[in-house]
Amino acid sequence: MGKVFLTLETSVGLHPGENPLPPQRSNQVRYDHPARLDVATCASFAYSQISPEVVTELLVSQLVQTEYASLRPLTQRAALSLWQTAVLTFLSVWLYGPTLYHLVGQWLHDPNFSHGFFVPLFTAFVIWQNRHRLSRLALQPSWIGLGFLALALGLLVLGELGAELFLARFSLVLFIAGLAVFFLGWNYLRSLFFPLAFLLLMIPIPTIVFNGITFPLQLLASRVAATSLPWLGVPVLREGNVIVLPSMALEVADACSGIRSLMSLVTLAIIYGYLMEKRVSVRVLLALASVPIAVLTNSARIIGTGLLVQYWDSDKAEGFFHASWGWIIFVLSLVMLYLFHRLVRALWGEKGAVA
Repeated sequence: MGKVFLTLETSVGLHPGENPLPPQRSNQVRYDHPARLDVATCASFAYSQISPEVVTELLVSQLVQTEYASLRPLTQRAALSLWQTAVLTFLSVWLYGPTLYHLVGQWLHDPNFSHGFFVPLFTAFVIWQNRHRLSRLALQPSWIGLGFLALALGLLVLGELGAELFLARFSLVLFIAGLAVFFLGWNYLRSLFFPLAFLLLMIPIPTIVFNGITFPLQLLASRVAATSLPWLGVPVLREGNVIVLPSMALEVADACSGIRSLMSLVTLAIIYGYLMEKRVSVRVLLALASVPIAVLTNSARIIGTGLLVQYWDSDKAEGFFHASWGWIIFVLSLVMLYLFHRLVRALWGEKGAVA
């Protein structure tokens, strides 16, 4: 671009024929910069005797125009981001809608996994609680996220074709992790690791694994009950998971194995540890302690049933008390978990604990 020459004239406070500038200055300003002409700067340079209010008005006007021009691209990018989010949400629902439908149905109709409703709600709470820290992270999208997405879709196809519900449901968590890496970056995935990993607890474990855990729990509960009842004056004979009492035989069925209270208590122990304890080591300890607590309280349930059969009425033991034992034992498990936490805080100090 060529050089720009500007000649400015004014009649502010001047008489005809009067030179507005001192003799050593010239009212012709030579502007050599090839870029946009700054009117306010030239005016201020050429007319140093103009009132400051006029110069300020020119500067403010130019500043407003500059800010407005810089905001328009941001608005356009926000609209584009919203459009992308809408399309991505539609595709995700289209892919995983049937999987989520059957998953929620199992939560509703299978008491062993009714705790699944709390898992996504708690995950959303954790993300919302850390929203300010997440907003300060730099966006570092990674193409590796496409690998996660491809793997998730492959597991979804295998799960649907092979009728393996666990694979299809697990792929949903992997799909969310892939989206985080691809659009946000590894730093976001590291920050979201705990709430995303917690989503795994909403997925019912495979039947073969479920049965593999249930039967050993049945044998363990029946063995503990058969060992404890004689100390309380009740003679027993144990045959596998069947406890033979003088008046009747008690079978430790799948529903009495404690698997239901075990999974629910582990889930609530993690939630409790997150809300009530800041030390990660203590949180892990609470989650691990929930396993023996669940086994112990379930054994106490079978022992209590044996005592009711022996010293009260077998019909009552199989009626209301048998149905309500589950809730009573679960509340007892929560109380024991709280007392264990108090004991840990008393031994290790309460540094980092939430009041």
